[in-house]
Amino acid sequence: MKFLRSATNRIVLTAILILIQLGLIYMIVMKFQTSANFFYMSYLFVSGVTVLGIINSRRNPAYKIAWLIPVMLLPYLGVMIYLIFGRLYTKKSFQTKMDDVHKKEIDAIQKTVDSLDPHESLPTEDAAIHSTYLYNYGDFPLFKNSASEYLKIGEEMFESMKKELRKAERYIFMEYFIIEEGKMWNEILEILEEKVAKGVDVRLIYDDFGCLFKLPYKYNEVLEQKGIKTCVFNPIVPVLSSIFNNRDHRKIMVIDGKAAFTGGINLADEYINEVERFGHWKDTGILMKGDIAWGFTIMFLSMWDFLRGEKNDYTFYYPGRNHELEHTNGFYQPFSDNPFTSEAISMSVYSNLINRAKRYIYITTPYLIIDNTLMDALCNAAKSGIDVRIQTPHIPDKWYAHSVTRSNYDQLLEAGVKIYEYTPGFIHSKSIVVDDLYAVVGSINLDFRSLYLHLENGIWMYDTDSVKEIYQDFVRVQKVCREITLEDAKSVGWWRHLARAILNVFAPLM
Repeated sequence: MKFLRSATNRIVLTAILILIQLGLIYMIVMKFQTSANFFYMSYLFVSGVTVLGIINSRRNPAYKIAWLIPVMLLPYLGVMIYLIFGRLYTKKSFQTKMDDVHKKEIDAIQKTVDSLDPHESLPTEDAAIHSTYLYNYGDFPLFKNSASEYLKIGEEMFESMKKELRKAERYIFMEYFIIEEGKMWNEILEILEEKVAKGVDVRLIYDDFGCLFKLPYKYNEVLEQKGIKTCVFNPIVPVLSSIFNNRDHRKIMVIDGKAAFTGGINLADEYINEVERFGHWKDTGILMKGDIAWGFTIMFLSMWDFLRGEKNDYTFYYPGRNHELEHTNGFYQPFSDNPFTSEAISMSVYSNLINRAKRYIYITTPYLIIDNTLMDALCNAAKSGIDVRIQTPHIPDKWYAHSVTRSNYDQLLEAGVKIYEYTPGFIHSKSIVVDDLYAVVGSINLDFRSLYLHLENGIWMYDTDSVKEIYQDFVRVQKVCREITLEDAKSVGWWRHLARAILNVFAPLM
């Protein structure tokens, strides 16, 4: 109870201070506006430039529209809010740090990985095109000599995590959006403390906003005292800044560079159904072993160096080649995505898979808040005779996100897409499987925040055993889902249609 009061007080204080800053700026603007005509003309000029800047930016069209409305309807205040929160501005020093870390990533990969040429290694041209894009823009090469195990529920992943953590000899690297004290985190923390006592290098990154109501303030200092090196991503401060929008939504656990986990599962009890929130919580993840785990190690270290300002030699952590997995089937390629570049990698990964599908596309996502690019791709695939199916929650965690999700059903259903809601509760899995050949598992939701504003990660797979396991899990889950018909989607009151339409306009800002 004390912790909840502390967290509430912190966010309330931050909100009050930000509102005070907005109020002061607005008062100053209004004062000048009433005392000098030239200021009004200056405002009109700034507004015009702002509108032109939004329209001509490379941002998503839906995101532009969502910002144009407040800019044009709220005199003075709308422009100020956009200039503070709507622009993605990065300082030169920030960009320099990112460039330095990126160079270290590339250097470590070149020194440790025998890069495979996708056009020579992959059996189809479509697969080679997917892989080449990821390497050119996601930085990480194609990996073989690897194996994976698809974990179809949070409880399975939790047990697998503990088992692998107990094997750690050199290091444990973890990066999560949400951590909350409870059974899951407490048992993991106990293992981490044991490993620290044995000299294992344990590091953790967690997002401050994601953990705002989950962890005590300055919990990183508590962990540091236990010997766990800890970074807090983008700490919340009561200062007006667009960087507040950008969160670390990635989910990564790496053990000795030999095993790695990713998926939708954070470290809190609802993810393992130890506590009930929104009915039964269906979530998934993947355990990867072999060379692919080294890719996730570099991914973590680059973020660590960026946040901590350290100068790690990444090659020091290289575990060496795993010769035991040299004859495994399939290919893996990790990727990370961040909003500080002009390339929307996660969006392109999904678009490429959808546009090149031949037989089926099965998607699982907690939110279906998509733009015209994905909407058109899914509808065109279904119209072309491809079996397109999407699983979403029946019990939502956010009513407004669920309303926008359902507002997209009509158009998809009319095109022939099949939609299934998970009746036991909330489905938090984030995956796509295509044609028994391709699959992606990661932290990426099909919403604007994941696709454009957050830091995300995923694993692209070609012809691995996990691809078939993801397909089988989708079919199994579909049996406990309710198929949504076009009649269901349309049979809501006019007032609900109106509310959804309004929410849909502002979906990119949610």
